[in-house]
Amino acid sequence: MLVEEIKQYCLSKNKTYIDYPFGDIPICFKVNKKLFAQLYPLENDYKITLKCDMLLAELYRKKYEGTVIKGYHCPAVQANYWNTVYIGRDVEDDVIIEMIDHSYDEVIKTFSKKVQKELLENN
Repeated sequence: MLVEEIKQYCLSKNKTYIDYPFGDIPICFKVNKKLFAQLYPLENDYKITLKCDMLLAELYRKKYEGTVIKGYHCPAVQANYWNTVYIGRDVEDDVIIEMIDHSYDEVIKTFSKKVQKELLENN
């Protein structure tokens, strides 16, 4: 997937916006001030870090060994809940889309039912 395709897909998620809390890179995608994706659009290090259920994260790491790793930038206690995916290797575009969807859903689940309903309206 190209950088613009990933950006547009992430922004298509309801109430999502871009933030740059760490400078120009990574491009952070948030919903209700919570991060669900970090895109590193570097030609020689093109990757995305996504939130993930711990068991599913481990399955992705085993299936795509070396291409999907624990969130490299995360503190050890959080790394099991984040995956970094090196784009352009052996992960198909539709799987990256599934991972983005899952990450967004994982973040939405952290909010109260009232906030979830507000965030998902018109979705």
